[in-house]
Amino acid sequence: MSASGSNLKVAILGFGTVGSSVARILCDLKPQGIELTHIYNRNISRKLADWVPCEVQWTEEVEDILASNVDVIIELVGGLDPAGSWVRRALEAGKSAVTANKKLIAFHGIELEKLARSKGGHLLYGAAVAGGIPVIPGLQQGLAGDQVMRIEGILNGTCNFILSKMEDGAEFGDVLQEAQALGYAEVDPTEDVDGYDARAKLVILSRLALRADLDPNQIPCRSIRDVSAIDFAYARELSCTIRQISRAEIRGANLATGDVLASVGPMLVPKASPLAWSRGTENTVLVGGKYGGDVVFSGHGAGGHPTAVAVVSDVISIAHGSRAVDLPSRKTTIGGEFLLRHSIRFVVNDQPGIIAEIALALAEQGINIHAIFQKPGFGKGNLPFVVTVEPCANSALKRALARIGAMKCLLEKPFHLQILEPEETAG
Repeated sequence: MSASGSNLKVAILGFGTVGSSVARILCDLKPQGIELTHIYNRNISRKLADWVPCEVQWTEEVEDILASNVDVIIELVGGLDPAGSWVRRALEAGKSAVTANKKLIAFHGIELEKLARSKGGHLLYGAAVAGGIPVIPGLQQGLAGDQVMRIEGILNGTCNFILSKMEDGAEFGDVLQEAQALGYAEVDPTEDVDGYDARAKLVILSRLALRADLDPNQIPCRSIRDVSAIDFAYARELSCTIRQISRAEIRGANLATGDVLASVGPMLVPKASPLAWSRGTENTVLVGGKYGGDVVFSGHGAGGHPTAVAVVSDVISIAHGSRAVDLPSRKTTIGGEFLLRHSIRFVVNDQPGIIAEIALALAEQGINIHAIFQKPGFGKGNLPFVVTVEPCANSALKRALARIGAMKCLLEKPFHLQILEPEETAG
């Protein structure tokens, strides 16, 4: 309830997939002490829903809401602007804000939380990562007593849908079109498939779990666009699958001084890992604590209803006087690289001496070959094979592949994937 003891007045900014689901839950469940009073959207006439109570005010003017007596705005428009300015103005006016906007929280979350506290309001964003899976409240409350050392997760449902379908034999382009038709992927899928969406979410989780405030632009991202069906065939030879993995890890025993390593991109994931079990649009987050060990969060991370559940849960928390746990973080730069085994896929016009030349280029960078895999059924004129190498830095492997890339026998650019393995050392 509001400070005056009356119902908490709530406005929804954005009546798309998530916004309409939030309104539906509020109208169906009628949570105690909460009253939906306003809904904002552009071209509101095409959004009107007869199941919304007639006393709710629909508007195309966000100023109608910012100037009103609402207690909480629910921002579901997304992006940095104008959504960011609306949240900031609401907080400055002493209102509270609930958002699912991962980009806004990744880039400006600390600043906005300070503003909310200074004005006596709240900023909650439990839906910004993993939709309806309670990862953020789990970190803020359930794991606040541990010293989290690493996070590994599948944070983007679109990529997980695409890679799950490819695991069954489909090719990237076909599955991307299917994902777009189903509404899982945007017309421009860059944010999802190139890793930027997952990167923003990783920044938020790192801030809460590792207490490390990372610059999103410092975290290296790799696209899933170059993964092909043949890569899954060789992944099975390694008892692995392929998933877009977001990772952040502290190197060193002291949270205040240890380096933080972070990356986002496709990786080979052992079938025994909980991260390999996630299919479709599911999200999975594995949190490794110094004292409590590993904790896994898993479930439907995308979609209107799961995300709306997290949004409404945040509103209920505000209505009942709950506050997010304040977990101070330190500004941290990315230091060093993960040292992991890699799988490298080559497609060649077969001839003598290819492996020897590859081995020499790798050896010049201090990289040892671990194993070679060549599936039968391919002709010598278009032969794919895979070389796995012992743990090495990504930068060293890239230098080796730059030299290998000049080999005339190559029909395609070599494609490499890190292999996700527990507790490798880092440089």
